[in-house]
Amino acid sequence: MNEQMKVIFEKIKAYNRIVIFRHKRPDGDAVGSTLGLRGILRLSYPQKEIIVNNCDYSDYVGFLGGEDPAMPDEFYTEALGIIIDTATSDTVSNPRYALCKEICKIDHHIPKESYGDYEWVEEHRSSSCEMIAAFYAAFKDELKIDVDTATLIYAGMVTDSGRFRFRSVSGDTMRLAGMLLDEGVDTDHLYANLYMKEFHTLKFQAEVYKKMKISENGVAYLYVSRAMQEKFGLTFEEACASVSYMDSIKNSLIWIAFIEADDGNIRVRLRSRFVTINQIAEKYNGGGHDCASGATVKSRSEMRRLIADADARLKEYKESNEGWL
Repeated sequence: MNEQMKVIFEKIKAYNRIVIFRHKRPDGDAVGSTLGLRGILRLSYPQKEIIVNNCDYSDYVGFLGGEDPAMPDEFYTEALGIIIDTATSDTVSNPRYALCKEICKIDHHIPKESYGDYEWVEEHRSSSCEMIAAFYAAFKDELKIDVDTATLIYAGMVTDSGRFRFRSVSGDTMRLAGMLLDEGVDTDHLYANLYMKEFHTLKFQAEVYKKMKISENGVAYLYVSRAMQEKFGLTFEEACASVSYMDSIKNSLIWIAFIEADDGNIRVRLRSRFVTINQIAEKYNGGGHDCASGATVKSRSEMRRLIADADARLKEYKESNEGWL
């Protein structure tokens, strides 16, 4: 059992008020892990005040349920803050996390910043939801779970692991997923909510296949302008999902979506097979995992430089390795 996990468990038992935070622009893992931990703790300690409070949300996983309303500043000052799935303090959705009496960090990203009073970081994990499942499993003699809470955690595991296809998936991942399924998770309902597509989204997907390009050494990439987003009636999340449409091209081991944002910046979603790409993301105001990262560029010229860096990285990989498709 992880020592940091034990420390965080003791802190949870010691506090009567707990506030749970996550990163901005949340994905399934951020929402599932925070709402899932809230569910476990509310079931286990009904006498405690336990909330999830952040400053934005996600339409994509809105079906999983909502968060809690904002509280006055004094509410936080006697609380334990738990920040999940957030590598750096500047990406925490609610800046009032800093008011908390003590702060715990639970994360599975490659460490970029040490913050908080207590940290439990396991970068080999497929998701933060996997860590929350492991947390429950470690202390199941004292903690409680139900089907709704298990569904939240399982949803984050499914989405962050690419439906259990990414290299970060281990035997432990699958055992923990099985533990959650044993609680009665309705996978038909869950997968319908996660993966059924609106008609306009499918029309956009067809456009992606028309517009995507490929570099000399096999980097597939796409630029999604504001005009394209408006043409197809896309949410920003739907535009970002375009990166997954390029994940099955032979000889293309890196694929990238560039999405024009309202503020004029260009958000970048980088994905890869076999090739490590998080260093590229870090060079362009981002970071993440070995094969799944995010970044931000300020212009089309900077976008072209990122593509060139990715192309050089892929060329180097192909020249030095065998067995890739």
